[in-house]
Amino acid sequence: MPATASPTRRSLLALALSAPLAGTVLAACGDSGPAGSSGSAASIWILTGQPGEGIRTDSVDTFNEANSDSELALSSYQNDAFKAKIRTAIGADQGPTIIWTWGGGGLRDYVKNDQVEDLTSFFSENSALKDKLFSSAFGAATVDDKIYAVPCENVSPIVMFYDKRAFEKVGAQLPQTWDDVMALVPTFNAAGIAPFSLGGQSRWTNMMWLEFLYDRIGGAELFDSIYAGTPDAWSQPDSIAALTAVQDLVRANGFVTGFASITADSNADQALLYTGRAAMMLHGAWTYGSMKTDGGDFVTGGHLAWSSFPTVTGGKGDPSNTVGNPSSYYALSATATDEAKTAAKKYFAEGLNTDATTQAWVEAGSVPIVNGSDSAFAGSQDEEWLQFVYDTASGAKNFQQSWDQALSPTQAETLLDNIAKLFGLAITPEEFATAMNATIAPA
Repeated sequence: MPATASPTRRSLLALALSAPLAGTVLAACGDSGPAGSSGSAASIWILTGQPGEGIRTDSVDTFNEANSDSELALSSYQNDAFKAKIRTAIGADQGPTIIWTWGGGGLRDYVKNDQVEDLTSFFSENSALKDKLFSSAFGAATVDDKIYAVPCENVSPIVMFYDKRAFEKVGAQLPQTWDDVMALVPTFNAAGIAPFSLGGQSRWTNMMWLEFLYDRIGGAELFDSIYAGTPDAWSQPDSIAALTAVQDLVRANGFVTGFASITADSNADQALLYTGRAAMMLHGAWTYGSMKTDGGDFVTGGHLAWSSFPTVTGGKGDPSNTVGNPSSYYALSATATDEAKTAAKKYFAEGLNTDATTQAWVEAGSVPIVNGSDSAFAGSQDEEWLQFVYDTASGAKNFQQSWDQALSPTQAETLLDNIAKLFGLAITPEEFATAMNATIAPA
């Protein structure tokens, strides 16, 4: 999933969630006050698109009503406009007090440039807030063992989806291991059903396979060494094994014919699953909502099944580990005035992750990153699904953020380019590793 992807793909679990946030308008819409952090007033920039925009706006408005001496000036931006504006604004000391971020590599750059505040002591003073949130959400907010952003909103792990009808047709059970997966490939191909749907033209969809295979084969430590900049980390034996495994699946015709020309943005990959042309699909939890909306009775008729990624025999990864989007995040501008920082921290502590926002996200069909929020799932027609996502996220021993968000933008683009070549069998695992090792900056 690309670092430039909109929150409808990346940050929102879309059970009828927001429309795409992409846009090219560089002006804010819905400004309600000064945007810069150079004055005494605190400010916050949010992303547009419902229902997220409404929940965020209500959160700020409620806080402002209760804190007339610490009000936040709110500005809203379309996704692409925000990305085009935020780094320039921060570099010119014209950014907001509260900075929306996806965490990971982008946040790491802010930290490297001394642009965001260290919030470790804030969380020490507000331990109840930290305990309230999924522990798995803090990984992408942490740089060099210090916390630089507040997790918020909802969670979107990557999930293995299945069409029960396809499995019934061939008389097979859902796979539990990678060996099961490989054994199912010829069975479905013989039945005229593509084993896996894949929108390979989008590249980030291919990446999800490597994220899980790296974890299941090498454990969380494998990518951690890459993220830490260990020289030649991509060439480790477990890395080569994971790269080889995915090419084995490609060579076995594990993916739908022509997958490199199918886009995820159009939801064509999802359509292949719910129309019966593919038996399985590895994708973000946000696709549940669009399949429910567009797939006829596929979801409501009980034809959809789901699980986490299968285990790999002899692999080092914990079966509870998952990958995807562990949270959304807010950071605090290091150049804001003391008065503005105080207001922002009060919002972080009292206005961001409240009972009201938790309920609003649940009603929107999302799983909030709040411990115990599953108590609000009772009675929902999607209760089983929501509980699965909640259990996956809250119970993960390690929740690996999507690689193209965890890595720097430059590394991420090189990664996506080489993943496309890997899946196209244009390069070997060793050539992939060499290309990626070249992106690792010297310690």
